[in-house]
Amino acid sequence: MLHSLFKLAAETSSDARRKLLQAVTDLFFCDPEPTGLSKHHYGEIALRALPHLDPQARQGYADEVAAEPNLPRSVANALAGDPDGEVARLVLRLSPVLTDRDLAAIALNQSQDHLAAIAERVRLSEHITDILVERGDNDVLKTVGGNEGAAFTEEGFEKLLDRGREEAAIPLAVAVRSDLSEVRAERVLRVLAELGEQGDIDIASDSEAAAIARLVRRQRLEVNQLIGDLKGGTRPLDDVVIMLAEEDRAYHLAQVLARVSDISVEQVLRALLRRDVSGIALACRALDIGIPGFAAVLALRARRLMFANKDTDEDLRRYAQIEPAAATRGMRFIRMKARVA
Repeated sequence: MLHSLFKLAAETSSDARRKLLQAVTDLFFCDPEPTGLSKHHYGEIALRALPHLDPQARQGYADEVAAEPNLPRSVANALAGDPDGEVARLVLRLSPVLTDRDLAAIALNQSQDHLAAIAERVRLSEHITDILVERGDNDVLKTVGGNEGAAFTEEGFEKLLDRGREEAAIPLAVAVRSDLSEVRAERVLRVLAELGEQGDIDIASDSEAAAIARLVRRQRLEVNQLIGDLKGGTRPLDDVVIMLAEEDRAYHLAQVLARVSDISVEQVLRALLRRDVSGIALACRALDIGIPGFAAVLALRARRLMFANKDTDEDLRRYAQIEPAAATRGMRFIRMKARVA
């Protein structure tokens, strides 16, 4: 093995560098907890190899390592900032290594393809959405506007709606978000009504905007009813979790879990949609959610985070091994920590 690596390292062709990078990558990611030194050495090899690879080879490598939490940040940045948007796309969308500072630098300087990939990330801070709203084209705005994991400043939200007056698909995407406050929902609907009056949006007999409004309000009422049923003991928590997870209603699921576990919606949503499953597993176990319910949660996460289904069985096995008493103690500590903060 070592002889083969030394031989590949001595060659300078694109194919040899690709094979060397693939071999070193396989070795590096075999270790679930690499040391800082091994990360540094791997990063140096990857950064030296990447300029010698053609776009197709760089994309293949980028897609392979995009979601890896141990990928050196320097390598993640090199891939995310690649001039070829197809190389950068999956890294920008999935990498847990990239910081807000990294994303901001790319969003300020790279193409609309790069911005579109950033807009699809599961979680986006207000700082990043401000940049996307400022620089993004209509496709970027439609994507980030409908992304329930994207937070907006008041200024950013207003600018998003202002730009949506030129493209009806943008406020339509925002309108179906289940996490909108009543105030923001009303603002979106006013924009849609204006567009309808101006003839800039195709309105059906009872108004597309009104139909969207009814859907959003009906879902809010439904969630309130579900929470009431849970408090009254007329509906099992597992049934509610399975229903909302199967309908891909991540925010509403977070609302329900937050209410019954006495922690914030933001905390639950962050645990639900982060790559590390331990946080949401702890919360679900403390609430005594059964295996079918947690399996539905894992399926929702797989859809949102583009996980491979092969991980589900192992996650379920580990979930079953969590002691309920230990999970309850862990949740009690999380509540105390949140109150102090």
